[in-house]
Amino acid sequence: MDHKDVTKGGASVPALRRAVAILDHLSETSEELTAADLCRALKIPKSTAHGLLQAMEELGLVIRDPAGRLGIGPRPMRWSSRFLAKSDLVSAFRQHFDRDARLSGYTITLTVLEETEVVYVACSNSSQPLGVTFRIGMRLPAAFTATGKAQLAALPEAEVAARFAGGFPAPLTRYSVRDLAALRAGLDRDRARGFSVDDGETREGMTCLGAPVRNHEGRVVAGLALSLTRSEATAEKVEELGAQLRSAADGISALIGG
Repeated sequence: MDHKDVTKGGASVPALRRAVAILDHLSETSEELTAADLCRALKIPKSTAHGLLQAMEELGLVIRDPAGRLGIGPRPMRWSSRFLAKSDLVSAFRQHFDRDARLSGYTITLTVLEETEVVYVACSNSSQPLGVTFRIGMRLPAAFTATGKAQLAALPEAEVAARFAGGFPAPLTRYSVRDLAALRAGLDRDRARGFSVDDGETREGMTCLGAPVRNHEGRVVAGLALSLTRSEATAEKVEELGAQLRSAADGISALIGG
């Protein structure tokens, strides 16, 4: 959700819109936030935030530790679990990796594309020191992620350009692509290679490989990624794991009729 749209729609249920904005913000950041941090980020008056957060805490929407740091509460987790349990994509992800453990030593993620971002819908984090823990509901710019690139590469160039017509995302690291032209060049390489690569674009020291997941119509509906440390990502290892990842993406595609 774009936080500038918190009050969009006039005076209609402003408390609900603010509550959703708070939950969105807490889910999208790895930082430890206090009520004061949320007020500054979302431009909510302190008096309004105090009562709203108190009610959200009572309802299990947020939790607060003794130091005042806020986090997502248990109730949204129950909602998301119910939704994800019905998702063919997530079920197929779990089913495939339950029976195929060849990539079990790596962090594996599944995302769907929403405009210019990817949303993480399934994650299997390994114990590798990647410097990042992927979470369900997490969002990242599609232009920098392996799963995002895998899904963007399946779109017509005109549609890719249209998605970024409002501006290109700010880089996350010094390795992030800087503009649409650089992204397009990378997508061309990904198509030729058969899988996408995020070489330190979302996190320095981490390399991710991505492959598309297709539905029964052959349309790309998700991206599957594998993450490893950059020091481990030799050219030979990348090719080997890229082929295995494509095979896994094909396996998940088959489970949803692709």
